[in-house]
Amino acid sequence: MIKPKTVAAAALCALALSACVVAPYPRQTGYYAQGGYYPEAGGPVVVTDVAPPPPYAEVVPAIPFAGAVWVGGYWGWSGGRHTWVGGHWDHGRPGYVWNPHRWENRGGRWYLHNGGWGRR
Repeated sequence: MIKPKTVAAAALCALALSACVVAPYPRQTGYYAQGGYYPEAGGPVVVTDVAPPPPYAEVVPAIPFAGAVWVGGYWGWSGGRHTWVGGHWDHGRPGYVWNPHRWENRGGRWYLHNGGWGRR
């Protein structure tokens, strides 16, 4: 037999969880948050006053398949600080070359530009 206290506890848990909604947090653009500036689309990904550390010397694993292209790691920006984003193998694209992520210093501010595939 199910105890009334167990039923009440289950009902309270169900009621409490029914108000939970899991949804992606929309990324706003053009605002300051957690030590960086996130400009409008098409510009740099992040602008901050904190210089990135020197890049890690990554050990590149063996090529996993023919035509694979190594996409090197880079210092990203998360939670108000630099975080290392490790490299990975990707499928090459005929007629394209991988342009790595890069930090650019302009007047003491650091701008992170996304990497991506560009025409040769």
